[in-house]
Amino acid sequence: MTADLAGQLLQIAGAVLILVAYIAGLLGRLDPLAWTYLVLNLVGSSLLAVLALLGNDWGFLLLEGVWALVTAFTIIAKLRGQTGPSPHP
Repeated sequence: MTADLAGQLLQIAGAVLILVAYIAGLLGRLDPLAWTYLVLNLVGSSLLAVLALLGNDWGFLLLEGVWALVTAFTIIAKLRGQTGPSPHP
């Protein structure tokens, strides 16, 4: 498998994780503060942020990096028993 193909597959995987959580949230099947939603968002957006950094895609890095940070802060707040900001756009 070439590095380019592997990168493309990782991008698709990251996007699918975020989209699954987002669509499930819109359909009311997953609460935006549920652990599953938060973990899907954190893993997907972190993966895409790293790939954007490696590819020098600065706009995409900004989008996914902020998405990952907001989700991470929400997870931290949840672990502390606080209500954090929703990772919903």
